[in-house]
Amino acid sequence: DISPVRVHELVSAGEATVVDVRTCAEFAAGHLPGAHHIPYTHLRARAGELARDRPVVCYCRSGNRSARAAALLSRLGYTAYNMRGGYWPYAGRGFAVEQ
Repeated sequence: DISPVRVHELVSAGEATVVDVRTCAEFAAGHLPGAHHIPYTHLRARAGELARDRPVVCYCRSGNRSARAAALLSRLGYTAYNMRGGYWPYAGRGFAVEQ
C-alpha cells in the first residue's frame, strides 16, 4: 500500500500512472487529476492500456477493489500499488481533484 500523501507527490511530479477502478458514477463524482478510469471489472481486459515502464497506483472508494486491482496488475508484470484508504482520504486532505 501507498499513502495518499505519497500518491499526491507522485501525481504532482508526473511519476506514476493513476488508475481509478471505481464505477462510472463514482468516477464522475470526482477523481484524482489525470486518472485513467478502468472499472475493476474491466481491468483484466484493459490492462494493456497501461504503460509498464512506470509505477501504477490504483484506488477506489475504500481500498478494497484497488487492493485486488494492484494485485492483479502485479501478477501481470506491472509495478502496482494500492492507495491506502481510497479516494476520500486523498480528497479529504484538500488535494486537488477533477470532476
